[in-house]
Order: sequence, then structure tokens, then C-alpha cells
Amino acid sequence: MRPATLIARYALAAAALATCSSAAVAAPMTFRTIAVGERCGARCPQMIVAEGEITTSTPAQFVDFVRRRAHDPNTRGVILMHSGGGRVGAAMQLGRMFRESGAAVIVGRVGPTGVTSGSCYSACVYALVGARKRVIPNVSRVGVHRMVAFDATGASFDDERRYGPVYATPDLVKRLSDYVGSMGVSRELIAVAERVSHDRLRIVTQQEIRRWRLGSPKF
Repeated sequence: MRPATLIARYALAAAALATCSSAAVAAPMTFRTIAVGERCGARCPQMIVAEGEITTSTPAQFVDFVRRRAHDPNTRGVILMHSGGGRVGAAMQLGRMFRESGAAVIVGRVGPTGVTSGSCYSACVYALVGARKRVIPNVSRVGVHRMVAFDATGASFDDERRYGPVYATPDLVKRLSDYVGSMGVSRELIAVAERVSHDRLRIVTQQEIRRWRLGSPKF
């Protein structure tokens, strides 16, 4: 596996998260890499940066990105993720890909001066859940709310705007709960999320993050 020095570098990157605010990102999710370290030049390990809204195309784009980087020995399975949410079904699919690849996910983003605080809201949380290791620094934020059928099934946004929110069926909620449980996270996460109006956001506390086994503040 990775040498201890490499783990230490990612730990330092996570610890370097600043306390600035992090706004939700509306553009579709993109993937790129950044170097971790300064004095290693072309040999620096590369961390994947995932920023933006999770769309129905995101899982396929992630697969394509990973395939293109597969032969780069410097690219590591550590993902810095910052997202305001998106499609629940696509987020679950992305989370399963994270798990299959053994990826570690840090909630954060790249700011003007380097790695800084980030957010993972709504459907983003269900992608985060799939990671083999989940790091949520104290200055980053995770937020949840009730799932709507628009997010879960990809129904037309015009339909939701015209008729109002259509909440996910009990079967869809159970499917999401089963998925979360299969990833080693407490199903209480879903029970709490389903009690929050879809147009509001409930920030998950550090105590809940620990109790629900959602992540840890350090790498």
C-alpha cells in the first residue's frame, strides 16, 4: 500500500484546510489532479479534485477520468471533493465506484492559496459515503435534507417546478438507507435527512459524524 510518508502528505493537506466559508458549487462536477508537495517536482503524488454538481453523467465521466490516469504512477486514490449535491441515483453510483477503487475522500476544495475548507451537501453525502476512507475536517461542512423524486430519478425539472416537489417513495428511501448501511454508515443519517424539508439544509454536527461513522476529522 502507500508508504507512510505519502499518507503523511495527505494528512498535512487535510490539516491545512482554512476556516473560510465554502459556497455550494452549481456547475456540473469536473475532475482534475493537483500535486501534493512542493519539492518533489514531477515526482509529486497527485490528488484528484472533484468539484461541482453530481449529474447523471458524472459516474461515467469519473470512470473515463480514472482510465485516462491509470498509467500515471503519481496519481493516487485520494479525492478532494466539494459539491452542493445533485442526483441521488448518480451519487450512489459514484459512491460505489469510490468503494470499488478503494478511494479516500477528503471534504475540501482548492482555493487561491491552496487547499481550503469545502462542503458536501445533499446528494454529495451519498457519494462521500461510498469512499473507503472519509475525512471531514472540522472546518468543512456536510449537510443533508429530504430526498425528492427529481433528485432520485432524474425527472424533468420543469415537472417539479410546475407541480411542486414530489418526494421519493418509501421504496427509494429504503434503497438509499440500505446503500448507506452497506457502506458501514448508520442508517440514522437517512432517518434524520428525511425529516428535513427539501428546501432547507441541516448541517451534520461533529458528534453525529462520529456517531454515524460518517468520517473522521483527520486522515
